[in-house]
Amino acid sequence: MTPTPETSTPITSALDTLTTELSRQLTDEGRLIEAGWAAMLHLAVSPRASPSQIRDMRMAFFAGAQHLFASLMTVLEAGDDPTNNDMRRVDLIAKELDDFISQLEATIKAKAGAGATPP
Repeated sequence: MTPTPETSTPITSALDTLTTELSRQLTDEGRLIEAGWAAMLHLAVSPRASPSQIRDMRMAFFAGAQHLFASLMTVLEAGDDPTNNDMRRVDLIAKELDDFISQLEATIKAKAGAGATPP
């Protein structure tokens, strides 16, 4: 979920700045999606996952990234400047992803409350 002025703190602001700078650097190096996978692997994948599970999860992660990128390239209208429809479509994609993050956070909290150990 994107921090709002109500949820932002000096630490989250500094982290947002660092994340933005790192994301730009990794994009310039052609490694943004691989870095996202590495972060997800570290934060969300059980250390007990088998090599084949990790391989399949990486494939799914990259397939999702490729789907989103290809879809954006398909649905955005031609021209140099974004149109109102472009902005509406991107906003809807952002909402869909924000909704997913909310569901993910709720799942993690529920598992933590049930005594489950994080991955």
